[in-house]
Amino acid sequence: MADHVNSAHVALDYIRTRMENARRRFGAPPETVELVAVSKTFDAEAVRPFLEAGQRVFGENRVQEAKEKWPGLRAVFSDVTLHLIGPLQTNKAREAVALFDVIETVDREKLAGVLAEEMQRAGKRLPCFVQVNIGGEEQKAGIPIDETVEFVRRCREVHGLDIVGLMCIPPDGQPAGPYFAHLSALAKQAGVAKLSMGMSGDFETAIAMGATHVRVGSALFGRRAVAAQ
Repeated sequence: MADHVNSAHVALDYIRTRMENARRRFGAPPETVELVAVSKTFDAEAVRPFLEAGQRVFGENRVQEAKEKWPGLRAVFSDVTLHLIGPLQTNKAREAVALFDVIETVDREKLAGVLAEEMQRAGKRLPCFVQVNIGGEEQKAGIPIDETVEFVRRCREVHGLDIVGLMCIPPDGQPAGPYFAHLSALAKQAGVAKLSMGMSGDFETAIAMGATHVRVGSALFGRRAVAAQ
């Protein structure tokens, strides 16, 4: 276990150093950038060394996988903050509200309404991000760009959700910078302060464009098995 913890320390230090260098180099508006370690598809034994190394913010794509993995880990590491960063079906909203601390993928009116109901029932008010389909891709989830500002308003005023920021996944195979810049501009229009954008291959570019949260998985945990993607 000691070797695994040492390796986790090295990986975390490397990513955090790159994050801080990017923040200082580009003079990004946020004073700090939060590292969300994306642990999807990795089991509890793979995650534990990163917890032992001090990482406390993690992202998961699926409610069921997180439900199987995290209660046991949280029994030992009670100060973990868990972000849902994958698509959420409305029939999983109750479990998501019970398990996660932040919901990053609010992307449609029906989901906003169901989440609001479940949070009220549970006596919680979780911070949420609106996911924007920043590349206008048919196959990707997210609210259309031209509906984002109004959707944020409705989430807040109609449903009473605590919308703290915007989240996006830019198109594959294209420079990410313009998409991150567009999301940053949208956030200003919508009156939200946080931006969840940037992954293992482009988080420094995201920081240059004002990211407050970067979602890093493979650069920390290594490559995922093809079957698990």
